[in-house]
Amino acid sequence: MVWHDGRVSNPLTPTCVRHPDRPTALACTRCGRPACPECLRPASVGQHCVDCVRQGQRDVRPVRTVSGARQGGAVPYVSYGLIAVNVLVYVITAAQAGSPMDNYRGSSVFREFVLVPLLVADGEWWRLLGSGFLHYGAIHLLVNMFALYVVGRDLEQVLGRVRYGCVYLVSLLGGSAAVMALSDSVTATAGASGAVYGLFGAVTVTLIRLRQSPTPMLVVIGVNVLISFSIPGISLWGHLGGLAAGTLSALGILFVPGWLSARDQQSAQRIGWATLGTVAVICVAVIIAAVLSLRSQPVFVGPPAVTAPTPVEAPR
Repeated sequence: MVWHDGRVSNPLTPTCVRHPDRPTALACTRCGRPACPECLRPASVGQHCVDCVRQGQRDVRPVRTVSGARQGGAVPYVSYGLIAVNVLVYVITAAQAGSPMDNYRGSSVFREFVLVPLLVADGEWWRLLGSGFLHYGAIHLLVNMFALYVVGRDLEQVLGRVRYGCVYLVSLLGGSAAVMALSDSVTATAGASGAVYGLFGAVTVTLIRLRQSPTPMLVVIGVNVLISFSIPGISLWGHLGGLAAGTLSALGILFVPGWLSARDQQSAQRIGWATLGTVAVICVAVIIAAVLSLRSQPVFVGPPAVTAPTPVEAPR
């Protein structure tokens, strides 16, 4: 056979299945089809064409963690993103207040988002989550962000980015719910500690699920709870509420599917999400009950005229 450019080809010589104009004496050791060197990849035995390589990758089940999340993705984007948001909000409040330590005085952002139960009862619901990204000064911010960096990176790898982010938010909501129900109605509470305590609880549950000793995390939790009890001005209820919400969320993801004898991975994931949603609903129910209680009190006449945090300030 003579090609249009003058080349001579043997009609019996096979051509590459992906490049019909390229004669080849090579073939895929998996499917047996002829393939040119460009379309072949080294394999443990022989060489495979690119189509067989793709098919093999689809057939291999991804390695999953104990929570059902795909293993991999070494960069904890959610943890870094949460740290970035907290730092950004702090910089804004410090710039508005003109002070890195007294950033809560004179900052409109701080005044608008700090958690004051009486203001939430008046309809300012955004404070429940927004307060978790505010901090009373640079030291408060650094302590919380360091804790988030230490425990968040590994937990994100185990739970997966989406579950981890949801556990963080539910823990934050749990801390706000406890503040609404048990703290003074005019206390101004702010900080990521409620969510961080929730991560402490989630890490402890994860260690138990992995059959590793939870003692180090239990010591950390015990010391921090003791500090919350001992030092005035710290939001004890915000810490304990976040700890409870995070612990229950992790139990729902890592243990409840097994307790309910989930049939497969998909069923286990649905049960985990359902439990996580249940914890969030309980937090919302506590908040609603607290709001109704505040509104039923005879002294409730609307929001106070707050231009700075009230005398009782509670970092969390």
